[in-house]
Amino acid sequence: MTSTSPRHDLRSELETLTTEAFRPELADIDRLPTLDIARIMNGEDASVPAAVAARLPEIAAAIDAVAERMARGGRLVYAGAGTAGRLGVLDASECPPTFDTRPGQVVGLIAGGPDALVTSVEGAEDSGELARADLDALALTADDTVVGVSASGRTPYAIGAVEHARARGALTIGLACNAGSALAGAAEHGIEIVVGPELLTGSTRLKAGTAQKLVLNMISTITMIRLGKTYGNLMVDVRASNEKLRARSRRIVALATGADDPEIERALTATGGEVKHAILAILAGVDGPTAARLLEESHGHLRAALAAAGG
Repeated sequence: MTSTSPRHDLRSELETLTTEAFRPELADIDRLPTLDIARIMNGEDASVPAAVAARLPEIAAAIDAVAERMARGGRLVYAGAGTAGRLGVLDASECPPTFDTRPGQVVGLIAGGPDALVTSVEGAEDSGELARADLDALALTADDTVVGVSASGRTPYAIGAVEHARARGALTIGLACNAGSALAGAAEHGIEIVVGPELLTGSTRLKAGTAQKLVLNMISTITMIRLGKTYGNLMVDVRASNEKLRARSRRIVALATGADDPEIERALTATGGEVKHAILAILAGVDGPTAARLLEESHGHLRAALAAAGG
């Protein structure tokens, strides 16, 4: 009687995954002119939004659940390995300058830690225990959300993160690119964006990575809209940390209020450069401290603060 090695088991498992499928029709792609390869690749990429569109109800339900918990002070935590982990870290790192999120409010965990952002950390993605340790360092609560991200949907680090978070009572989302994935099955909200086999066999940084980026954009952006971090389609919680963002802040106030430059400068000065406060001060005709109080009472929602001020 012969036993099957773990390596053989993994190979057999990968052969069943859509994201790992071999495409014979592309076997000679390396012999094509560069423009032809670019056209093929562009056509592949064009199929991704439709795959995301097919899962919009599941995505929206997950976002509403995230926003409900974040409104109570919860955190949004992404957990993944390799490309998936890097995409989570990227999305998390862009939330503070875009939405002025608190330190640690949106977190990206990658198997192997920060070094794995630029180099491969051997074996890290295979460790569910490592994911549990990374989450324990955050002291999860029931108001937190953990999003496990894995193209294959079988990565032990992502699955371990979701299983551990769910056991701690946190909300869990599993984002994968294969149907019937273990990751989606382990999460309260499973989102499977099936983009099909890749241009290069198994290179899931391509269509699968694009799909994951689109969904992570939706999760963070729409959650922040629900939390009042925007006014219409304006980023009124933008953090003006450089000259470009300071110019953007002035433009946002102008677009929201129609005020002239001197009035905008006065409002921004009176509110310590806070865009949302400055808009409220102009539209409601209130001073800086009153704008701050109204926004605090409205939990940061500018429309609600305007209504309270009679604006």
